[in-house]
Amino acid sequence: MPKYDDAALAASAVKLLEQYRTGTSFYFSSLERTLLTRGEWGRVSDQEGLDDCRRLPERAAELLAVARQKGHAMPLVVGAIPYAPARPAQLIVPDDVQWAGPLRFDAGMLKERPVASVWEVQPIPEPEAYMDGVNEALARLSEGELQKVVLSRTLLMTAPEAVDVQQILHNLACHNAHGYTFAADLAAEDGKAAEARRGPRTLIGASPELLITKKGLQVTANPLAGSAARSDDPNEDKRRATALLASDKDRHEHKVVIDAVVAALRPYCRELHVPAGPSLARTKTMWHLSTNITGELANPAVSSLELAMALHPTPAICGTPTELARAVIADIEPFDRAYYTGAVGWCDANGDGEWAVTIRCAEAEGRTLRLFAGAGIVAGSNAASELAETSAKFRTLLLAMGLDQEQCSRVKEG
Repeated sequence: MPKYDDAALAASAVKLLEQYRTGTSFYFSSLERTLLTRGEWGRVSDQEGLDDCRRLPERAAELLAVARQKGHAMPLVVGAIPYAPARPAQLIVPDDVQWAGPLRFDAGMLKERPVASVWEVQPIPEPEAYMDGVNEALARLSEGELQKVVLSRTLLMTAPEAVDVQQILHNLACHNAHGYTFAADLAAEDGKAAEARRGPRTLIGASPELLITKKGLQVTANPLAGSAARSDDPNEDKRRATALLASDKDRHEHKVVIDAVVAALRPYCRELHVPAGPSLARTKTMWHLSTNITGELANPAVSSLELAMALHPTPAICGTPTELARAVIADIEPFDRAYYTGAVGWCDANGDGEWAVTIRCAEAEGRTLRLFAGAGIVAGSNAASELAETSAKFRTLLLAMGLDQEQCSRVKEG
């Protein structure tokens, strides 16, 4: 990437955000860079069955090699990886790639506007049913084999007119500059063209959680687990942060995740650095326990996509043991997660890349937005508290939709 001064970098990053177009673009911004792609040169095949997701890195590398041979100077694979291995990934090599520095707004650029004036809301499951599911999970935890399971719920929001995905993306970017803001096109899995449905289907969100980033031999993962809602009152907000950092229940939940991430990365790394304890990370709506794990790869040929697949799904979004947690989720959750709690990002032909966990996200299609939020259930969890945590997590998207605090509260309650 060429070097510019800070003002030029900020202006070029905002320009890329403005140039995003639903259905034809992929957008991803992080703390270090902003990426916008257009078109589709080729697609990574992922249609051979349940266990074939393990071959995604190999297939992506093959497609990138072909793209280089045919004239792409520095091709990328971009897109989304689903939660469940049976669902196909949405990974493409785009026609055109543009980079800019990190996204920064001055006061004149923070021009938000509501996306719709009226929304019909259908919670799935209903709040009482979600709490019943948490209690069912707690009963499973008491049997001793299951250590943690993440249970989620959705809000199906319907507007009178087509959802303005570009405006939601802009609103998300305005208030989530310290995370990973993204928009990825989701091709029709039934083979039907977008025009035959309700329009393009888009995965959109602002994740606070880095799954993995790789640059040369250096890798970083930043798992989040253990959360508390922010408060508008500064004193109460500080109290909640302090309580979260001291919470035995949340620190246990966090340690389960860190142990799993370290175990997955260790075979790839000659060095791995893990802080002794978590720190606090904050977004506009949430406090999180956070651990920044860094390492040096033993083999430079290992790609960021291979590392992402080795880590996915972490206990932060699924549970542990993984297969038992998956089974409990399938038993309790009454919907398909699709790309929620998967991964979104990019990988270049050198294997460098960046992948965020797809949380604080929604799927947009036509007049509908399906919002997702989840909470980690461990021994000591409380059903009402976990429901409240999911409600707080919905606020990232609800605020980006232009709803005020009072409207958010009514929507969250279903």
